[in-house]
Amino acid sequence: MRERLAGGSVKLSKRLKQVASFALAQPDEIALGTVTTIADKAGVQPSTLIRFSQALGFAGFSDLQMLFRERLRNHVSNYDDRLLSLRAKNGDASRSAVLFDGFCEASTRSITGMHDKLDISTMDRAIDVLAGAETIYLIAQRRSFPVTAYVSYALGKLGIRNVLIGSAVGTDAETMSFATKRDAAIAISFTPYASSTVAYARQAAELGTPLVVITDSPFSPLVSDGHLWFEVVEADFQGFRSLAASMALAMTLVVGLAERRRALLGEKDNNTKS
Repeated sequence: MRERLAGGSVKLSKRLKQVASFALAQPDEIALGTVTTIADKAGVQPSTLIRFSQALGFAGFSDLQMLFRERLRNHVSNYDDRLLSLRAKNGDASRSAVLFDGFCEASTRSITGMHDKLDISTMDRAIDVLAGAETIYLIAQRRSFPVTAYVSYALGKLGIRNVLIGSAVGTDAETMSFATKRDAAIAISFTPYASSTVAYARQAAELGTPLVVITDSPFSPLVSDGHLWFEVVEADFQGFRSLAASMALAMTLVVGLAERRRALLGEKDNNTKS
Protein backbone atom coordinates (compact mmCIF):
# COMPACT_ATOMS: atom_id res chain seq x y z
CA MET A 1 0.00 0.00 0.00
CA ARG A 2 2.90 2.34 0.79
CA GLU A 3 4.39 1.72 -2.64
CA ARG A 4 1.08 2.40 -4.40
CA LEU A 5 0.51 5.65 -2.52
CA ALA A 6 4.09 6.87 -2.89
CA GLY A 7 4.21 5.89 -6.56
CA GLY A 8 1.28 8.10 -7.48
CA SER A 9 -0.67 5.33 -9.21
CA VAL A 10 -3.68 6.07 -7.00
CA LYS A 11 -5.23 9.50 -7.57
CA LEU A 12 -6.58 10.95 -4.34
CA SER A 13 -8.50 14.08 -3.48
CA LYS A 14 -7.21 16.47 -0.83
CA ARG A 15 -9.30 14.78 1.90
CA LEU A 16 -8.23 11.29 0.86
CA LYS A 17 -4.59 12.40 0.89
CA GLN A 18 -5.19 13.61 4.44
CA VAL A 19 -6.36 10.11 5.40
CA ALA A 20 -3.41 8.53 3.58
CA SER A 21 -0.92 10.71 5.46
CA PHE A 22 -2.55 9.78 8.77
CA ALA A 23 -2.57 6.07 7.90
CA LEU A 24 1.11 6.05 6.98
CA ALA A 25 2.10 8.02 10.07
CA GLN A 26 -0.18 6.23 12.57
CA PRO A 27 -0.70 2.62 11.37
CA ASP A 28 -1.44 1.36 14.89
CA GLU A 29 -4.33 3.82 15.20
CA ILE A 30 -5.83 2.44 11.97
CA ALA A 31 -5.42 -1.12 13.23
CA LEU A 32 -6.97 -0.61 16.67
CA GLY A 33 -9.39 2.28 16.39
CA THR A 34 -13.03 2.50 15.39
CA VAL A 35 -14.21 4.36 12.32
CA THR A 36 -15.42 7.21 14.52
CA THR A 37 -12.25 7.60 16.60
CA ILE A 38 -9.95 7.27 13.59
CA ALA A 39 -11.94 9.82 11.60
CA ASP A 40 -11.81 12.22 14.55
CA LYS A 41 -8.03 11.90 14.92
CA ALA A 42 -7.49 12.21 11.17
CA GLY A 43 -9.74 15.27 11.02
CA VAL A 44 -12.18 13.86 8.46
CA GLN A 45 -15.71 12.46 8.28
CA PRO A 46 -16.19 8.68 8.82
CA SER A 47 -17.45 8.37 5.25
CA THR A 48 -14.07 9.63 4.03
CA LEU A 49 -12.41 6.52 5.50
CA ILE A 50 -14.75 4.35 3.46
CA ARG A 51 -14.05 6.31 0.27
CA PHE A 52 -10.31 6.05 0.94
CA SER A 53 -10.58 2.27 1.35
CA GLN A 54 -12.54 1.92 -1.87
CA ALA A 55 -10.02 4.12 -3.74
CA LEU A 56 -7.39 1.53 -2.84
CA GLY A 57 -9.54 -1.35 -4.10
CA PHE A 58 -11.03 -2.56 -0.81
CA ALA A 59 -14.75 -3.26 -0.43
CA GLY A 60 -14.91 -1.17 2.74
CA PHE A 61 -12.94 0.15 5.68
CA SER A 62 -13.03 -3.13 7.64
CA ASP A 63 -11.13 -4.85 4.81
CA LEU A 64 -8.48 -2.13 4.83
CA GLN A 65 -8.25 -2.34 8.60
CA MET A 66 -7.45 -6.05 8.37
CA LEU A 67 -4.27 -5.16 6.47
CA PHE A 68 -3.14 -2.94 9.35
CA ARG A 69 -4.12 -5.51 11.97
CA GLU A 70 -2.07 -8.17 10.19
CA ARG A 71 0.93 -5.84 10.33
CA LEU A 72 0.36 -5.33 14.04
CA ARG A 73 0.13 -9.08 14.70
CA ASN A 74 3.46 -9.57 12.98
CA HIS A 75 5.11 -6.84 15.01
CA VAL A 76 7.12 -8.30 17.89
CA SER A 77 7.19 -6.26 21.08
CA ASN A 78 10.70 -5.35 22.07
CA TYR A 79 12.23 -5.31 25.51
CA ASP A 80 11.41 -1.67 26.13
CA ASP A 81 7.71 -2.29 25.41
CA ARG A 82 7.58 -5.09 27.94
CA LEU A 83 9.57 -3.19 30.55
CA LEU A 84 7.37 -0.11 30.26
CA SER A 85 4.24 -2.27 30.51
CA LEU A 86 5.52 -4.07 33.60
CA ARG A 87 6.48 -0.88 35.40
CA ALA A 88 3.17 0.77 34.60
CA LYS A 89 1.18 -2.26 35.79
CA ASN A 90 3.17 -2.90 38.93
CA GLY A 91 3.35 0.73 39.90
CA ASP A 92 6.84 0.14 41.26
CA ALA A 93 8.60 2.85 39.28
CA SER A 94 8.94 6.57 39.79
CA ARG A 95 7.36 8.96 37.33
CA SER A 96 10.78 9.83 35.92
CA ALA A 97 11.48 6.13 35.23
CA VAL A 98 8.21 5.78 33.33
CA LEU A 99 8.99 8.92 31.30
CA PHE A 100 12.50 7.71 30.53
CA ASP A 101 11.21 4.30 29.41
CA GLY A 102 8.57 5.97 27.26
CA PHE A 103 10.98 8.24 25.42
CA CYS A 104 13.51 5.42 24.94
CA GLU A 105 10.78 3.19 23.53
CA ALA A 106 9.60 5.95 21.17
CA SER A 107 13.16 6.49 19.93
CA THR A 108 13.59 2.76 19.37
CA ARG A 109 10.35 2.54 17.38
CA SER A 110 11.36 5.53 15.27
CA ILE A 111 14.74 4.10 14.35
CA THR A 112 13.41 0.58 13.77
CA GLY A 113 10.64 1.85 11.50
CA MET A 114 13.02 3.88 9.37
CA HIS A 115 15.62 1.09 9.27
CA ASP A 116 13.07 -1.42 7.97
CA LYS A 117 11.87 0.68 5.05
CA LEU A 118 14.85 2.84 4.04
CA ASP A 119 15.94 2.43 0.41
CA ILE A 120 19.74 2.12 0.41
CA SER A 121 19.95 2.98 -3.29
CA THR A 122 18.32 6.34 -2.53
CA MET A 123 20.82 6.84 0.27
CA ASP A 124 23.72 6.16 -2.12
CA ARG A 125 22.34 8.60 -4.70
CA ALA A 126 21.82 11.30 -2.05
CA ILE A 127 25.39 10.88 -0.81
CA ASP A 128 26.66 11.21 -4.39
CA VAL A 129 24.71 14.45 -4.88
CA LEU A 130 25.92 15.95 -1.59
CA ALA A 131 29.52 14.81 -2.08
CA GLY A 132 29.69 16.64 -5.40
CA ALA A 133 28.33 19.94 -4.08
CA GLU A 134 30.49 23.04 -3.65
CA THR A 135 28.28 24.30 -0.80
CA ILE A 136 25.52 22.50 1.08
CA TYR A 137 22.55 24.62 2.18
CA LEU A 138 20.73 23.32 5.29
CA ILE A 139 17.03 24.21 5.46
CA ALA A 140 14.83 23.55 8.51
CA GLN A 141 12.76 25.39 11.08
CA ARG A 142 11.04 24.68 14.40
CA ARG A 143 11.56 21.14 15.72
CA SER A 144 13.56 20.11 12.64
CA PHE A 145 16.13 22.86 13.17
CA PRO A 146 18.22 20.91 15.76
CA VAL A 147 18.95 18.32 13.06
CA THR A 148 20.35 20.83 10.55
CA ALA A 149 22.18 22.67 13.35
CA TYR A 150 24.06 19.50 14.26
CA VAL A 151 24.66 18.64 10.59
CA SER A 152 26.19 22.10 10.11
CA TYR A 153 28.47 21.53 13.10
CA ALA A 154 29.54 18.09 11.82
CA LEU A 155 30.15 19.32 8.27
CA GLY A 156 32.21 22.20 9.63
CA LYS A 157 34.38 19.84 11.66
CA LEU A 158 34.90 17.77 8.49
CA GLY A 159 35.92 20.83 6.50
CA ILE A 160 32.88 20.77 4.23
CA ARG A 161 31.45 24.15 3.25
CA ASN A 162 27.85 24.63 4.34
CA VAL A 163 25.30 27.35 5.06
CA LEU A 164 22.78 26.98 7.88
CA ILE A 165 19.52 28.68 6.94
CA GLY A 166 18.10 30.30 10.07
CA SER A 167 19.32 33.87 10.28
CA ALA A 168 18.16 36.01 13.19
CA VAL A 169 18.08 39.07 10.91
CA GLY A 170 15.66 37.48 8.43
CA THR A 171 17.96 37.34 5.41
CA ASP A 172 17.47 33.64 4.60
CA ALA A 173 15.76 34.31 1.25
CA GLU A 174 18.72 36.43 0.18
CA THR A 175 21.16 33.76 1.39
CA MET A 176 19.31 31.07 -0.58
CA SER A 177 19.52 33.21 -3.70
CA PHE A 178 23.27 32.49 -3.84
CA ALA A 179 22.66 28.75 -4.35
CA THR A 180 23.54 27.37 -7.78
CA LYS A 181 23.40 24.11 -9.72
CA ARG A 182 26.88 23.31 -8.40
CA ASP A 183 25.57 23.30 -4.83
CA ALA A 184 23.08 21.08 -2.99
CA ALA A 185 20.50 21.54 -0.26
CA ILE A 186 19.06 19.42 2.53
CA ALA A 187 15.50 20.34 3.57
CA ILE A 188 13.80 18.84 6.63
CA SER A 189 10.20 19.34 7.76
CA PHE A 190 7.42 17.31 9.36
CA THR A 191 3.69 17.79 9.89
CA PRO A 192 2.65 20.59 10.30
CA TYR A 193 5.16 21.67 7.67
CA ALA A 194 7.05 24.91 8.29
CA SER A 195 6.00 27.34 5.55
CA SER A 196 9.45 28.95 5.44
CA THR A 197 11.14 25.57 4.91
CA VAL A 198 8.77 24.80 2.04
CA ALA A 199 9.41 28.23 0.51
CA TYR A 200 13.21 27.98 0.72
CA ALA A 201 13.17 24.44 -0.66
CA ARG A 202 11.12 25.63 -3.63
CA GLN A 203 13.51 28.54 -4.09
CA ALA A 204 16.44 26.12 -4.21
CA ALA A 205 14.61 23.95 -6.75
CA GLU A 206 13.85 26.96 -8.95
CA LEU A 207 17.57 27.83 -8.91
CA GLY A 208 18.36 24.31 -10.11
CA THR A 209 20.03 23.32 -6.83
CA PRO A 210 19.79 19.55 -6.21
CA LEU A 211 17.63 18.87 -3.16
CA VAL A 212 17.66 16.06 -0.59
CA VAL A 213 14.49 15.97 1.53
CA ILE A 214 13.74 14.39 4.90
CA THR A 215 10.01 14.42 5.67
CA ASP A 216 7.22 12.23 7.04
CA SER A 217 4.87 11.48 4.13
CA PRO A 218 4.71 11.02 0.37
CA PHE A 219 2.16 13.85 0.47
CA SER A 220 4.53 16.33 2.10
CA PRO A 221 4.79 19.63 0.17
CA LEU A 222 8.56 19.03 0.06
CA VAL A 223 8.14 15.90 -2.06
CA SER A 224 8.12 16.42 -5.82
CA ASP A 225 9.52 14.91 -9.00
CA GLY A 226 13.28 15.08 -9.27
CA HIS A 227 13.95 15.38 -5.56
CA LEU A 228 15.58 12.63 -3.56
CA TRP A 229 13.55 12.16 -0.39
CA PHE A 230 13.41 10.00 2.72
CA GLU A 231 10.31 9.18 4.72
CA VAL A 232 10.91 9.37 8.47
CA VAL A 233 7.99 8.91 10.86
CA GLU A 234 9.09 9.77 14.39
CA ALA A 235 7.15 8.04 17.18
CA ASP A 236 5.85 10.19 20.01
CA PHE A 237 5.43 9.78 23.74
CA GLN A 238 2.90 11.95 25.54
CA GLY A 239 2.74 14.32 22.59
CA PHE A 240 6.50 14.83 22.23
CA ARG A 241 8.14 13.37 19.14
CA SER A 242 11.60 11.85 19.03
CA LEU A 243 14.28 13.10 16.64
CA ALA A 244 16.28 9.88 16.94
CA ALA A 245 15.59 8.52 13.46
CA SER A 246 16.04 11.90 11.76
CA MET A 247 19.39 12.40 13.48
CA ALA A 248 20.57 8.88 12.60
CA LEU A 249 19.67 9.44 8.94
CA ALA A 250 21.24 12.90 8.82
CA MET A 251 24.52 11.71 10.34
CA THR A 252 24.64 8.80 7.90
CA LEU A 253 24.44 11.32 5.06
CA VAL A 254 27.16 13.49 6.65
CA VAL A 255 29.66 10.69 7.24
CA GLY A 256 28.79 9.04 3.94
CA LEU A 257 29.42 12.19 1.89
CA ALA A 258 32.70 12.84 3.77
CA GLU A 259 33.92 9.33 2.92
CA ARG A 260 32.79 9.72 -0.69
CA ARG A 261 34.71 13.00 -1.00
CA ARG A 262 37.87 11.39 0.36
CA ALA A 263 37.49 8.56 -2.15
CA LEU A 264 37.05 11.04 -5.02
CA LEU A 265 40.13 12.97 -3.93
CA GLY A 266 42.08 9.72 -3.79
CA GLU A 267 41.03 8.89 -7.33
CA LYS A 268 42.12 12.35 -8.55
CA ASP A 269 45.53 11.97 -6.87
CA ASN A 270 46.03 8.57 -8.49
CA ASN A 271 45.07 9.96 -11.91
CA THR A 272 47.50 12.86 -11.45
CA LYS A 273 50.34 10.53 -10.55
CA SER A 274 49.53 8.34 -13.55
